[in-house]
Amino acid sequence: MAESVVDRNTLVRRGKKLEYFTIVWNSLEGIAAVLAGIIAGSVSLVGFGIDSFIEVISGTALLWRIYADAQELRRERIERVALRVVGVCFLAVALYVGYEAAGHLIQRKAPEHSLFGIVVACLSLIVMPLLSRAKRKLASELGSPAMNADAKQTEFCVYLSVILLVGLLLNALFGLWWADPVAGLIMVPVIFREGLLTLRGQPCCD
Repeated sequence: MAESVVDRNTLVRRGKKLEYFTIVWNSLEGIAAVLAGIIAGSVSLVGFGIDSFIEVISGTALLWRIYADAQELRRERIERVALRVVGVCFLAVALYVGYEAAGHLIQRKAPEHSLFGIVVACLSLIVMPLLSRAKRKLASELGSPAMNADAKQTEFCVYLSVILLVGLLLNALFGLWWADPVAGLIMVPVIFREGLLTLRGQPCCD
């Protein structure tokens, strides 16, 4: 029994480190992307930055849940609240990406070339898969649907990074301004569905 408590305490400490890293990384990523988007006139980069700030909200909710891990009754209540927060964040990402993608297509507005934006997207493609994998593993060990949903949201950040990078590169190299908004519209129903499942307490792995 004591060994089990020690093991769980170790998992909780690991969870705190993951969520603190999530909050710091996404704060910096969001600021960088928004600034790059404003400079380049890229709505996609600004949207990507806003998604990073949404992940900060999700990470903060999960950090709250982890700090309550030792109190079983309170843990279960906070688990449900954190799951709803992550679900709402999913829906917010879906609505924003859909709005921005549709706006791009209607206005036929292509972003300016942004080397800094490409660097931000590449860094995200390196960091986010590792972070998502670590969260998934911890979610399984803690038995936390909210942590698993947060891991899935981090995984969606990888998809959005790919969309952003491909859109910026296709526009820069071939002038295909529509590539990014079309890819964004394809992602919207997938993200929205995961948000609904999470709000219903059926996390993505179910």
